[in-house]
Amino acid sequence: MMLPDYWLTRPNESFDEETRIAFDELLNTTLNIDGCPTIEFTLPWAKWQFLCHIADHHDIALHGSGDPNIALFEPRQSHDLNEFGNRKAVYAAADGLWAMFFAIVDRERVGSITNACIRLADETGNLRGPYYIFSVSQTALPSQPWRTGTVYLLPRSTFTLQPPITLGSNEVHIAQLASLVPVKPLAKLMVTPEDFPFLAQIRGHDDERLQEYATAMQTGAPWPKTA
Repeated sequence: MMLPDYWLTRPNESFDEETRIAFDELLNTTLNIDGCPTIEFTLPWAKWQFLCHIADHHDIALHGSGDPNIALFEPRQSHDLNEFGNRKAVYAAADGLWAMFFAIVDRERVGSITNACIRLADETGNLRGPYYIFSVSQTALPSQPWRTGTVYLLPRSTFTLQPPITLGSNEVHIAQLASLVPVKPLAKLMVTPEDFPFLAQIRGHDDERLQEYATAMQTGAPWPKTA
């Protein structure tokens, strides 16, 4: 299956053993500190690479926010177009780049956002991806509504992963997690808009036509044109 060109692929992240060891050591050192320490990231690699690594290889969920002082995540009613994401829950991502998007987008300056992070599984179960789409209100895009934000590291034990959906002969695996109980963060990492490698690829959409964009993403249709 070929996805439309508005789906982005994760930048090249060919980690060598030195990188993996350094990321794991930073994570382990951080988790041995009581409370919710701020990670002092001084490694010579990108923050998004670190976040993607720990989400892919450790039992860590990630939550991006503009609030740097969250001590406990409480379930809140969401308003989403799909059933899994429209519950009273703590939501998080199983992907580092997806969580970063929520950290660096200033929600008070955009009318709405639409976004996704998926992997595709073929008939044999082989996974491709991840693939991403990031979009904010077309009217807000010229003002560059970005901010410095925080990505929280959460224990994944109480989270469930959104069930896959079928698209043609493929299964679509969505990197959204939900916990129906409160979650205490393990650590946090400050990120800036410049840390987000897809900043220039964030799209714009018409707020009044969100269902059209959701349908396009779910069916593989072209991105609806804005006025």
